[in-house]
Amino acid sequence: MEGEDYGLFGPGSVTWKVMGEPVLVVGGVRALLLQGLHPRSMWGTAQNSELMDPNAAWARLGRTVEFVRVRTYGTREEVDRVGRRVRKLHSKLTGLDLRTGETFPVDDPENLLWVHMGEVDSYLDVARRAGVPLTAAEADAFVDEQRRAAEVVGLDPVNVPASVQDMRDYYADMRRQIWACREAREGMRRLFNPSVPRQFLPLKLAAPAIGALVVSTLPRWARRMYGLPGLPTSDLAATLALKGLYRTTRVIPERYRYSPDAQRARRLTREHEDDLLTWSIAS
Repeated sequence: MEGEDYGLFGPGSVTWKVMGEPVLVVGGVRALLLQGLHPRSMWGTAQNSELMDPNAAWARLGRTVEFVRVRTYGTREEVDRVGRRVRKLHSKLTGLDLRTGETFPVDDPENLLWVHMGEVDSYLDVARRAGVPLTAAEADAFVDEQRRAAEVVGLDPVNVPASVQDMRDYYADMRRQIWACREAREGMRRLFNPSVPRQFLPLKLAAPAIGALVVSTLPRWARRMYGLPGLPTSDLAATLALKGLYRTTRVIPERYRYSPDAQRARRLTREHEDDLLTWSIAS
């Protein structure tokens, strides 16, 4: 294992422990809804991408999934390559603020940070509520590790929240500046009735149930911004559903439960733990 290029994270990282779990798919969709509550971030995305085009949205989603995969499991060279491509693309794009008529850069640090934190909060919240075993220290470590991911898209890690409390403080401050614009509300509606390629038709049939679960995992304040009830009972129902989903996936054998990248990460992590145990005994 010595000298191997593990990319941004590697064996022993909380990121590798968390990100391979199938239940994190819910976190990925949750992140999109949370990210949509920053109007400039939403406008910049909608005005420069195929997000609002139902015929092209799936291809864009596939590119996003691939970016997250490489960022999580890829080598340094692979991460650097996708990072350069994303930063170059974003540097050429501008958005129009529909309130003021002002033009703004899509790669404005505030926009980039909002998108980054939407991912971090969503993945961590879903993992913890589903029952993925994480201590408070590991939760902080996950937030801290994700600052490396933030750097990939052009953020200075120094300016990115490094703990769960930092993240809470960030959201407490941002809530005074965000709301659900028309594009965000349209995105939420499409979650319940998506246009899907023919081969994904079963997903369309399941979309209402999936959408209801994802929405119920949002923070209460976020649900209220979308015009939905923000009740404690919804939080409890969402947590119970996530726990049930996580327990169900645990029954599936690892070779089917995890992607090839996640399987490799788990194998390397076990080898790393064995090496640490051997070293501890020898010393």
